[in-house]
Amino acid sequence: MDLSGSRDVISSLPDDISSHILSFLPTKEAASTSVLSKKWRYLFAFVPNLDLDDSVYLNPENETEISTSFMDFVDRVLALQGNSPLHKFSLKIGDGIDPVRIIPWINNVLERGVSDLDLHLNLESEFLLPSQVYLCKTLVWLKLRFGLYPTIDVEDVHLPKLKTLYIEATHFEEHGVGLTKLLSGCPMLEDLVLDDISWFIWDFASVSVPTLKRLRFSWQERDEFPKSVLLDTPNLVYLKFTDTVAGKYPKVNLDSLVEAHRSSLVEASIDKLPSSCDAIPIFNNLTHLTIESNPRVGWQSVPGLLKNSPNLETLIFQGLIHKATYRCGDVCLCKKPRKEILSCLSSSPVKVIKILKFGENSDDMEKQREQIKYFLETMPNLEKMILYYNTPSVEDVTEVSSRLQRLVSKVASSTCIVQLISDNLSLSSTVSTNGLLCF
Repeated sequence: MDLSGSRDVISSLPDDISSHILSFLPTKEAASTSVLSKKWRYLFAFVPNLDLDDSVYLNPENETEISTSFMDFVDRVLALQGNSPLHKFSLKIGDGIDPVRIIPWINNVLERGVSDLDLHLNLESEFLLPSQVYLCKTLVWLKLRFGLYPTIDVEDVHLPKLKTLYIEATHFEEHGVGLTKLLSGCPMLEDLVLDDISWFIWDFASVSVPTLKRLRFSWQERDEFPKSVLLDTPNLVYLKFTDTVAGKYPKVNLDSLVEAHRSSLVEASIDKLPSSCDAIPIFNNLTHLTIESNPRVGWQSVPGLLKNSPNLETLIFQGLIHKATYRCGDVCLCKKPRKEILSCLSSSPVKVIKILKFGENSDDMEKQREQIKYFLETMPNLEKMILYYNTPSVEDVTEVSSRLQRLVSKVASSTCIVQLISDNLSLSSTVSTNGLLCF
């Protein structure tokens, strides 16, 4: 750097480097650099990334003024850039933006070879994307989020380079057929996120993508479950599924699955919930499974998941507190006396259990300890149990450690190690069956 102040070091950088630096700024701030000098006036035209957000553009009292100003700003930016190549285009807008103006913006960036397209269109009127979005030969990353009328209507789909597809809060015109048609036009797809896709109203939902490696699905309604779900993803290695168990699975191909996250944040009413053991497919290659617990929801699907994961090695619970119900099966005590339980855990291959949010509800601490004791008693292959206990009190950690020491020495296998970790105190306690307690 020239510390004497006699030379403008930044302005002496090559144009391509300066444009690359500007690409990391929000578009409004990057565009403002054009007033610095004659040289900087035209640098913005070569910025490969555009990040346009009407919520941070202006904040006048007149909402019509902000909408008009923002639309004029986008028009000027695109006109200034002309036909220069574009890598990323991110557009986040609320209601008040004229849909007629949006379509030319999208077509503009598609014609310029955009590879990363992020559209968050929070409109209060119905809006359909131009068909060119589904026929773009350069798209590698596509994210679609909509407003009150979230609709995708696809005719022809050909996205030969697309590897990541993220769809949020969206309905398909042809229901399950529309999703199937969209996915069939993505021969290179590796990552798929379907967030709040209401496929429970469809007669049939299908995700059939041979190249898919990672799938995340989330639906937050509590009173419905999907009727029929087909998963034909032979190369899938990661699955995060937040939904109720489907009525049936006519085909499931998850031969490569290694890690799965099953959230119990969503639950159908008891009279509508299908039999979890019958419906849940077999996961032969699954080695890591995460269960998210919630006090309002039971563990109905957990027994089926464990029974149908014959090679499971690591089981992670994000909290132990769940709704007590007779349908939780034999993975917990719930409403059944201990002597009446013949647990499927006794044949479980799980070697490691991690319990996050341990002690989060101090009123239920005794129930949590009973559940831990139950795991230790009934799982013969268990080698390690790790409890993550966040508390600001050293005394709490000491007391819990002492209780665990007494519990483990009575019920755990001689090869099992129990660890209590408190990140807030930078403190780790290890309890083994020989009575050692290490800090």
